Amino acid sequence: MKLRILSIGGKMPKWIDTGFNEYYKRIQPMLSTDLVDLAAAKRAKNPSNANLAQYREQEGKAILAAHQNHAREKLWVLDVKGKMLSTEQLADKLSDAMQLGDDVALVIGGADGLSPEVLAAADFKWSLSPLTLPHPLVRVVLMEQLYRAMSINNNHPYHRGN
Repeated sequence: MKLRILSIGGKMPKWIDTGFNEYYKRIQPMLSTDLVDLAAAKRAKNPSNANLAQYREQEGKAILAAHQNHAREKLWVLDVKGKMLSTEQLADKLSDAMQLGDDVALVIGGADGLSPEVLAAADFKWSLSPLTLPHPLVRVVLMEQLYRAMSINNNHPYHRGN
């Protein structure tokens, strides 16, 4: 199984890169993972609701274009309205995908959310939290949770569950 993180956004603060890279290095022996940065739509200084819809549409096209040439890849999107999973449930979901031979593209949308087209194309909608999280921070939280789930699947002592 291969996992690609398709993330809207560009240059991240150093502390985000440091946190992300720490878990990225750790997970590689357990799960081949790649980060694909996709450009955010260029924002107006005072965007209207119409602008926000255009931004989501533009970013959605970039996400779907990055996904389209990967026929065996399942599309999982992070969405506040998605299903919440415990770390153990995430470990099971990753294990199931591995057993089925599925690759996964996991989407971190832009600041204005995901387009209806991306949400409609999703094989799974996952909520990290009902909280609104800054998108750069989501990268770190996501990578840590993926690593934690894979440590469960590989009997590594990192996760200390109940």
